[in-house]
Amino acid sequence: MAGMVFPSASASSSVPAPTVGFDLDMTLIDSRPGIRACYLALAERTGTFIDADLAVTRLGPPLVDELRNWFPADRVEAMAELYREMYPAYAVAATPALPGAREAIDAVRAAGGRALVVTAKYEPNAKLHLAHLGIEPDAVVGDLWAEQKAEALREHGAGVYVGDHLGDIRGARAAGALSVTVATGPYDAAALRAAGADVVLADLTRFPEWLAEYRRSGHGGNSAPGYREAPRA
Repeated sequence: MAGMVFPSASASSSVPAPTVGFDLDMTLIDSRPGIRACYLALAERTGTFIDADLAVTRLGPPLVDELRNWFPADRVEAMAELYREMYPAYAVAATPALPGAREAIDAVRAAGGRALVVTAKYEPNAKLHLAHLGIEPDAVVGDLWAEQKAEALREHGAGVYVGDHLGDIRGARAAGALSVTVATGPYDAAALRAAGADVVLADLTRFPEWLAEYRRSGHGGNSAPGYREAPRA
């Protein structure tokens, strides 16, 4: 199947229930409309120009990394606090789930596993998004970026981490987890493969099928077996 990567190990009839971590922005949710609205509101509140259209093309890293492009260093932390305070009013209702997001969480649960969200987003705002969209993971951990995500992934015993960013690949690697990526964020499938993703999917609509194949091939729990890339059409 084009764009997918499958395990090469032999099948097994009994595998541990998986614990799967998911990134939030541009993996489970399309946060661009809400974040754009919040940046525009912040710009109006502070009288500072922010190119919101540009900012939403580079989502993933911590908020303060983006704010450094628009505010002096000595104002960044204060602006981050103000942005987080404004965020629920401008960003939550404007942000939809990405295709397949709910089904991906449901697929983990159907396999008897646990689903957690590990994100760089401010944790209270991450939880607001999930509650608004009716997505109910078993745990949500915020304020972690790239390799920092390994802390939560290891704590919860996640053997798979699903994300859209190169930083998500780094987080999975640091945790010793399988890196499953979706090409719904700033990087296309070729860039994700080049960065070392174990699995590249077009979007989360392909995840339940991949997870089923992964488990049919005898994998689950906190394991990261060797993978081979499926032929492309």
